[in-house]
Amino acid sequence: MIYKNSLEGISSNMLKGFFVGWPSAPNPQTHLRLLENSSKFILAIDENTNEVIGFITAISDGVLSAYIPLLEILPQYKNKGIGKELVRRMLKELDHLYMIDLCCDDDLVPYYEKFGMTKTNGMVYRNYKMQSGND
Repeated sequence: MIYKNSLEGISSNMLKGFFVGWPSAPNPQTHLRLLENSSKFILAIDENTNEVIGFITAISDGVLSAYIPLLEILPQYKNKGIGKELVRRMLKELDHLYMIDLCCDDDLVPYYEKFGMTKTNGMVYRNYKMQSGND
């Protein structure tokens, strides 16, 4: 497994199969754009296939706060510690900041608590017409 925070050598063709279960998923080209526009990202790459098999993104002001909007591992690679490693690496990248926030479903709270995160209340607004991020 290779972990990298650069898009050097990464094409949209390497970003297939993500956003599992989304009714209107971003296509691989949009996925590449969202990585390009993230403050930070880390990719997990299967060195045997040279395919991206997981990723995590962060949006930050670089001073006090960051938000982790996306963490995803391709289904066939789940439960192998890849997500854990991506979160660990991202938290280390952001450890100079005061607050690192993310929103997750209730069933994922215990997962994130293992990283020292605390459950809190949050509010969200979703514009489902724009869920795919595609033009």
